[in-house]
Amino acid sequence: QVRQVESGGGLVQAGGSLTLSCAASGRTFSNYARGWFRQAPGKEREFVAAISWSGGTTYYADSVKGRFTISRDNAKNTMYLQMNSVKPEDTAVYYCAAGGLVYGSPSGNPHEYTYWGQGTQVTVSS
Repeated sequence: QVRQVESGGGLVQAGGSLTLSCAASGRTFSNYARGWFRQAPGKEREFVAAISWSGGTTYYADSVKGRFTISRDNAKNTMYLQMNSVKPEDTAVYYCAAGGLVYGSPSGNPHEYTYWGQGTQVTVSS
């Protein structure tokens, strides 16, 4: 069974930092792009960041550029999202995603990802 499990979410004050992890099991995603998405209450799921299979190419939403950093460790089949200078508008459930074409480019389109985690809540207090 293929699974992706997010962890590291929680409550943080505005201006603080948080690191999310996404550990995959059941198959390796070392040859696939991976990404982070988020969904706030009453809003649609939106793209946050994506990373190529090698980690050499990253792609960010304008709203998080310069504050968030996506990375991956293929040996551990794990992806990370370092969140710095968080804002109340970053409050959402954060989901990790993987899939698409082998050696494909990172994408902000959720339909290009096949495997999703169950999500982890991030709440930023003002």
